[in-house]
Amino acid sequence: LNSIALMGRLTREPEFRTTPDQIPVTTFTIACDRDFSGRETERKTDFIDCVAWRGTAEFVEKYFHKGNIIVIEGRLQMRTWTDKDGGKHEQAEIHADNVYFGNNNKREV
Repeated sequence: LNSIALMGRLTREPEFRTTPDQIPVTTFTIACDRDFSGRETERKTDFIDCVAWRGTAEFVEKYFHKGNIIVIEGRLQMRTWTDKDGGKHEQAEIHADNVYFGNNNKREV
């Protein structure tokens, strides 16, 4: 089972593009605060890369902006690539199947 749900704040404007086959795709990063635990006095934040495809990509691009709170349901997927110098890289990203509006103080929709 590979299922994940996250809520966080968009760290930048979503980046919308289409593939060579004209499939819409939007990439974005969210900041998710961790819960306080034990003796910690400072909140820690994880920055998580996300990608949405097709209608979900168009929805994110149209209605979400930097600073908005977004709720995501999807799956964790590893992406691998080789750079121009032959170095191999691997990155975890969330493939968003569903996205929802979080509780924003000021909605810009």
